[in-house]
Amino acid sequence: MLDPVDADTPEEAAEEVTEESTAQPAGEESAAGVSDVDASDDADADRAPETAAIPIPTLEQRSWHARIRDLERRLLGAERTLTYRQMAREMGVSTHSARKLWRALGFPNLDDDVKAFTHTDVEALATMIDLVREGHLNEETAISLTRSIGQMTDRMVVWQIEALVEDKIANEQLSDATARSQVVETLPELIEPIQRLMGYAWRRQLSAALQRLTVRVESGLAATARGRDGSEDDSPLPLARAVGFADLVSYTSLSRTMSERTLAQTVQRFESKCAEIISIGGGRLVKTVGDEVLYNAETPEAGAEIALALAETIAADDVLPQARVSVVWGRVLSRMGDIYGPTVNLAARLTALADPGTVLVDSVTARALEPDDDYLMVPQPPRMVRGFGEVTPHMLLRSGGTGIVLDGG
Repeated sequence: MLDPVDADTPEEAAEEVTEESTAQPAGEESAAGVSDVDASDDADADRAPETAAIPIPTLEQRSWHARIRDLERRLLGAERTLTYRQMAREMGVSTHSARKLWRALGFPNLDDDVKAFTHTDVEALATMIDLVREGHLNEETAISLTRSIGQMTDRMVVWQIEALVEDKIANEQLSDATARSQVVETLPELIEPIQRLMGYAWRRQLSAALQRLTVRVESGLAATARGRDGSEDDSPLPLARAVGFADLVSYTSLSRTMSERTLAQTVQRFESKCAEIISIGGGRLVKTVGDEVLYNAETPEAGAEIALALAETIAADDVLPQARVSVVWGRVLSRMGDIYGPTVNLAARLTALADPGTVLVDSVTARALEPDDDYLMVPQPPRMVRGFGEVTPHMLLRSGGTGIVLDGG
């Protein structure tokens, strides 16, 4: 990241050309609006004649483009006046280093001569460079943090726009295309409030993460060895966690019969209920993939409570199909906001074995929960599980306690 400012050596020039040549698929437009179609005779033969008439934009199109430009200026905070090289020079790094940061944020490469960047871009990207220069981060960590921001905000922005579009469609009976154009009209009034909430939420989430690292981690450490003898495949991994999955039954077949809107509402309802239960139960929603949710928690009991609440709540829902749920107490590796290891794989396999509306655990988790009178474990017939050999699942049932209490319930 702290490569010296471009010296325009032949090697660097070759590297720049190589990177840019793979920046976009052939035939797609670059940010400058210039086609990247190969300049060969064959490509020229397929190109429209230079004298072809250029369609004149309608008044409505010109108005739309003007609104988009105004909104972009407000979002970017400045005009696009800098090329890659100019931006890199202002930050005091090579074009290669600037491009690495830009890609880490999730944006594609651009041609060197395209004025695509603003002074606001320089200020933002320079914050990570300064952290490296001052010794707070190494380059790999700085790129990883930048990538985390890029990936999370990309998903968040798509989610927010789709929520606004859905609101227009549902409440104003607009078509999808009209709703999207209307969202552009309403966005200017929403930018500042959403940005304030995002900043607040990040600080709150960071505070919650610190609590998990300090206060709540004590209960996790106390439970680390429960039900285990140290011979498990996941023993070398650093974090003891309860890992759970919830998977909607017959989702694939149902999705074929649903309209696009009904499918979206079903998925949103499923994710919302799961997120609420996991949050109230003190767990962390790791990710959602359509009809499946992955979560973790610091203790076997927390994981069990969330699993039972997921199965019970979804089964009682008149709209959603039932869910198969599993939870496994083991050790995991946490990277890039996701979790990995045999514990995660076993939880996924058990989910596929569970009957609709039930929760399965493995033998280790059953032993960890056995001393608690609130839970009852019912052994199931041994099953051959891919990657694990013979496994004896246990159905997890509630025998006491109130469970997770949802709002209004």
